[in-house]
Amino acid sequence: MINLNDKTFISLVNSENGEVSHKTSFYYKQKNHIIWAEYEGGDIVKGSLLGKTINEHEFEFCYQHLSKDGNIKAGHCKTTVSILESGKIKLSENWQWFTGDQSKGYSELIEI
Repeated sequence: MINLNDKTFISLVNSENGEVSHKTSFYYKQKNHIIWAEYEGGDIVKGSLLGKTINEHEFEFCYQHLSKDGNIKAGHCKTTVSILESGKIKLSENWQWFTGDQSKGYSELIEI
C-alpha cells in the first residue's frame, strides 16, 4: 500500500464545478488505514478531509471547506492512487458535493 503520510499535493486537473485550483495545497497524513488532510489556497480558506483505504490503490473520504465567498461546502470522494514514472504519487478523484447542486466531478492531484 502506498503511504500518504507527510505528503503534499497540488491540483493538476479539476472539473469546472470544483473549487480546488493549482493554488490549493493538500497536506496529507496517514496512520494504517486512516487518511486525513488539511487543505487551503486559491478559493479555499481552510478545508479538511477524513477517510480510509479501500484497498491497496483506492481510498475514500468526506471533505469540507470554507470558501473565500463565505460558503461552507462538503462532499464525498473516491480516489485511485498511482505512481508516475517520475516516482511522484498521483491521486485521481471522482467526487460529489453533498451541498449546493450535489453535482459530480473529477480531479487529479500530484505530489510536490
